[in-house]
Amino acid sequence: MQRRTFIKQASASAAALSLGGLTATAQSYNRIIGANERINVAIIGCQRRYGGLLDSISKTPNTQVVFVSDVNQQRQNKAIEKVAKVMGQKPQGEKDMRKIMENKEVDATFHATPDHWHAPGSILSMQGGKHVYVEKPCSHNPAEGEMLIAWQKKTGLQVQMGAQQRSSLESQEIIQAIHEGLIGEAYHATAFYSNNRGRVPDANKIPVPDYLDWELFQGPAPRTDFIDIVGDYNWHWYWRWGTAETGNNATHEFDIARWALQVKFPEEVRVNSAKNHFRDDPWTMYDTMYATLKFPGGKVINWDGKSRNANPTYGGGRGTVIYGTEGSVFVDRGHYKHYDRDGKLVTEKVSGGDEAGTALGGGGSLTDRHVRNFFEAIRGKAKLACPIDEGSISTNLCHYANTSSREGDAILKIDPKTGKYTDRKIMKKYWGRDYEKGWAPEQA
Repeated sequence: MQRRTFIKQASASAAALSLGGLTATAQSYNRIIGANERINVAIIGCQRRYGGLLDSISKTPNTQVVFVSDVNQQRQNKAIEKVAKVMGQKPQGEKDMRKIMENKEVDATFHATPDHWHAPGSILSMQGGKHVYVEKPCSHNPAEGEMLIAWQKKTGLQVQMGAQQRSSLESQEIIQAIHEGLIGEAYHATAFYSNNRGRVPDANKIPVPDYLDWELFQGPAPRTDFIDIVGDYNWHWYWRWGTAETGNNATHEFDIARWALQVKFPEEVRVNSAKNHFRDDPWTMYDTMYATLKFPGGKVINWDGKSRNANPTYGGGRGTVIYGTEGSVFVDRGHYKHYDRDGKLVTEKVSGGDEAGTALGGGGSLTDRHVRNFFEAIRGKAKLACPIDEGSISTNLCHYANTSSREGDAILKIDPKTGKYTDRKIMKKYWGRDYEKGWAPEQA
């Protein structure tokens, strides 16, 4: 089994990393793993998304899942058995991801944790010399995105965000055609998502179950009492841990819209947001949002997000419509359609693969391709489809929309060169977050 090489820091002034007890005094160096070497993987987080990731990992030659980690012992035990069945080898289980980051046998980590752990966990991985596949959104706030980019640059490791539509052959094909002038000058995109999420059960403060490590679940987030509904999926709807439906799903479509229009940071963001359904349930955020992001050069991206009304406004549950001076394109995970300026269908192409649309957990052929791309990049055979510097920008669009909503649908001004809020009070309040003492991620 190949062991990763570490360069020991000789200088006493070398920065050590510290996050809730993990300490390292070595800087990783990026070794390209050969085509015939096995890549040892740890899956961090064994909730809904890990199954799709495991399936994709299992289809990639010369890979092995050697660790699974979850703060819920019951979930972790089930994951150990599932990995053994799928991969043919039983992995180790370790509820504390920090111990895995210290293990030099692990080459890469897949992060499918709650959102508040995405960036801190990924930073720990890079500090431990591991390549990173982090689910979207890659950060809980814009400052964490900056840290991810800085650590990637410092270590030279491969860091991919799980925006798997970037690996779609059909999406790559039609976006390239748009860039080459298929619809003239692309100036506007509407990204959308529609679902019919139900009522969130009443939240009850109860003793922490003996199978759950509540301290590790909270990790970098400020401490609070345990409530019985957050352990599986409903943590998404609390700002302490989640990033709302925009972070949960708009990340994908924002990424496609931004890719198509070839834009980075907006200069203005405004939203209309509200909680329109089950207003007495413990969902603490908006469930409906319409956002407008204006970019330099007059380009615009709209986001139409409906968490609890599955009306297929644009002909499906999710996707992106791109408008140009000579036509338009609809693209989602399964196909694309090209229309002329009269609205007449010119070309349609349907993918031969499969990929979950609005279903919880995801998985399918796009995830297969995205995971394979990640491993090929580690081996030096490909460039990442969604490297962290791109993923972080797309994630920031979600953070901007969320900030506007949290400020009463305030109009936000953004510096399009830096991506930062121009209002100092907004910067101070929303660019980063408060961390539990001893759990803040280290700066690169």
